[in-house]
Amino acid sequence: MVLSRIWSAFIIVAIIVGSIKYFFSDSYKAIYNDMVVGKSGDTVQIATHNIDELSPEIKNALLLKPVFEQNRIHYKTDSAKSKVAVYRVQQTDGVIGTSETAVKICLGLIGIMTLFMGFMSIAEKAGGINLLSRMIQPFFSKLFPEIPKNHPSFGHMLLNFSANLLGLDNAATPFGLKAMESLQTLNPDKDNASNSQIMFLCLHAGGLTLIPVSIIAIRASMGSHTPTDIFLPCMIATFAATLAAMIVVSIYQKINLLQPIVIAYVGGISAIIGLLVVYLVSLSKEGLDNFSMLLSNGIILLIFFAIVLGALYKKIDVFDAFIDGAKEGFWTCVKIIPYLVGMLIAISLLRTSGVFDVLIDGMKWVAQVVGFDTRFVDGLPTALIKPLSGSGARGMMVDTMQTFGADSFQGRLAAVLQGSSDTTFYVIAIYFGAVGIKNTRYTVTAMLLADLVGIITSVILAYIFFA
Repeated sequence: MVLSRIWSAFIIVAIIVGSIKYFFSDSYKAIYNDMVVGKSGDTVQIATHNIDELSPEIKNALLLKPVFEQNRIHYKTDSAKSKVAVYRVQQTDGVIGTSETAVKICLGLIGIMTLFMGFMSIAEKAGGINLLSRMIQPFFSKLFPEIPKNHPSFGHMLLNFSANLLGLDNAATPFGLKAMESLQTLNPDKDNASNSQIMFLCLHAGGLTLIPVSIIAIRASMGSHTPTDIFLPCMIATFAATLAAMIVVSIYQKINLLQPIVIAYVGGISAIIGLLVVYLVSLSKEGLDNFSMLLSNGIILLIFFAIVLGALYKKIDVFDAFIDGAKEGFWTCVKIIPYLVGMLIAISLLRTSGVFDVLIDGMKWVAQVVGFDTRFVDGLPTALIKPLSGSGARGMMVDTMQTFGADSFQGRLAAVLQGSSDTTFYVIAIYFGAVGIKNTRYTVTAMLLADLVGIITSVILAYIFFA
């Protein structure tokens, strides 16, 4: 019900804001077309003016350089400095293009899902998942008290968290979907999210990642002199968001986290991560890249090797087991298409209507009124879009780096925000959609609170490390 109301609010607010722009601004007479059939990157021609008809600020700027941008409206003068073309560039696809994109995302998942679900099927039949479940059961039984001892969902969740930690998004999704399906077998009310499903999804969305490889690569490609300097802030921010998710959900579910076993596991994990961070900080960029590739890809191959070896030892028909799991992965991708289409078109409307621009301008005005340093506001578009769209947030991060510089405060903050949490609404649509959950209960609230902790932590860390 909560997700339904949020989804409806997204669409209603987007159309209202788009309509206000249409009626009260000459620059947005094509906004309805943008929201429905417009394409990302389209140049929307607004008007052509004589340079003398423009405001002194714009005129003076165009006399210095041929292109000027103000509030996302672009002005381009001709070589004679007499005529000025006024246009804007659409930032995202309309709902038609976005619907096609959602289906393409699901089609792109099919190969990955069939691969990993196939190996998961082998591992289950060979007893590997049960082995993992027994290893993690003392800790997880405190966070998931409703799950029976040695249930295979413990192993599925451990694989998902491990893949997230190593930045293996492609592997994390199949493992996570398998965990949700496993938890759904224990759910007495198949339409409502269970406590265990909510705890798992919120911990997953905390996005605890050891090495933000893709962000470091983007910063390096954009000319950063020290592309790895966001590594430690990203690590701390994701750890804070994950702990916040655990605490918030535990409060909802009345779980006591001050138990010796919980403290021991969390403390032990924190110590291991801390020691690894100390080691990684000492590495050069090349060393960090090599270590990351070795750790992530090496572990994937090690998992495949161990699964096949264990299956042969147990005399399992390995290939048939793989095919059984692969078929399940294929149909899982098909099932999530409607959920993903619905979520992404709402996000598209928010972006094309300019709702995010209104929010950013409002926050900057508030920061100026209270006398805060407003630099952090320029990095916030990444944080605002991240719960809605991972690719959209990545685009905002790149845009911030292009505008202010990869090594600027704003650019570094955007990079830390990009790495501080997962994509909340995308995760909800995919994971709950795969098992047919209709009532997500307090999942959205808990996940957004964890996101907020990640954002606040990221901003504080940016001022500590980069100001």
